[in-house]
Amino acid sequence: MIPIIPVVPLQANNHAAPSGLKNSPPLSLYIHMPWCVRKCPYCDFNSHESRADIPEKRYVQALIADLEQSVPRVYGRKMRSVFFGGGTPSLFSPESIDEILSAVRALTPLEYDAEITLEANPGTVDTKHFRGYKQAGINRLSLGIQSFNADFLKALGRIHDDKQAMAAAELALSTFERVNLDVMYALPKQTLAHALQDAKQAVALSPDHLSFYHLTLEPNTPFYRTPPSLPDDDTSAEMQEQIEAFSAENGYEHYETSAFCKPNSQARHNLNYWQFGDYLGIGAGAHSKLSYFDKITRETRHKHPKLFMEHAEKGNAVDNTWQITSADLGFEFMMNGLRLIDGVPINLFQQRTGQPINTIQVAIKKAQNKGLLEVSADHLRPTLLGQRFLNELLTLFLKED
Repeated sequence: MIPIIPVVPLQANNHAAPSGLKNSPPLSLYIHMPWCVRKCPYCDFNSHESRADIPEKRYVQALIADLEQSVPRVYGRKMRSVFFGGGTPSLFSPESIDEILSAVRALTPLEYDAEITLEANPGTVDTKHFRGYKQAGINRLSLGIQSFNADFLKALGRIHDDKQAMAAAELALSTFERVNLDVMYALPKQTLAHALQDAKQAVALSPDHLSFYHLTLEPNTPFYRTPPSLPDDDTSAEMQEQIEAFSAENGYEHYETSAFCKPNSQARHNLNYWQFGDYLGIGAGAHSKLSYFDKITRETRHKHPKLFMEHAEKGNAVDNTWQITSADLGFEFMMNGLRLIDGVPINLFQQRTGQPINTIQVAIKKAQNKGLLEVSADHLRPTLLGQRFLNELLTLFLKED
């Protein structure tokens, strides 16, 4: 075990900080599991095909070492949520997940009702795994369905078919009280009817949370280099609008650009990101955002799993750390907060950035004039137009050099 040297947590500081930060934001823990059975052609995440046996035990020990090295930077702060993302975390055994969560509980205080989510691929799970994950402490499962149509799953390069998608979803819902289903639309050669059929099937399963993602062609992916035939912009927009309307008709609140939930079932971990909370990210290529009494920083881990393990074992898992500049804070806050359909309270801006709202007043006025932002005495909210043209709205908050 690497010695832990306590540092004074932000909330223990009794003086107003130079930055204006007075209290710690909520804190979440992200744990990156970087391997997949096969890399999907649209994916730009830090994931690697498991062409040989995964060094599971070594990686778990490296994660725990990374957490031990990170504790001084978040000492005394409670974790409100834990999220195992990837890659494909469900490639790891329940025993490994249990070992990691045992270390998390030993090293950091968890809130008594902390949300603990694990991402799973329908092609890598069974009853034994799901029950083992639940016993280890996972209380929310996020399942990467993407589509219930075999042809579209094949076009996306997924390792599961439509039957496995349904079986995994039904098994997840019978095992966990909280389940998110990821579904994508605007897929290669997909029609509006096809997209709605996927949405109807997802809603019929009645999970507490749904994520509907528009397929985008990300740089450095096979789909970007050789684009498939995708629906045009008008068809894609119609898919989005009808999926949103259908979800609302069936009791799902559309609370973030791609997120829908039943009452009181928002994803607490993701909501912390969107409200510009803090998060500690451990594992290969993981990112962190951490607030101190005088600054807000970001840090990254070594990206390649082999390099990450080597550095974590030597006591230096973090590859790079930098401070978010005052000029960038407005954009970074809005980049997250304006993804929320109801926007954010105005006073949250100063609470999370340490800056008064008037530092971005010019950008707010421009957004209002363009019809992209609603402003009340205490709230900022994207208009329907702002939701549809979110990138244009966010660009207004970029500081010019």
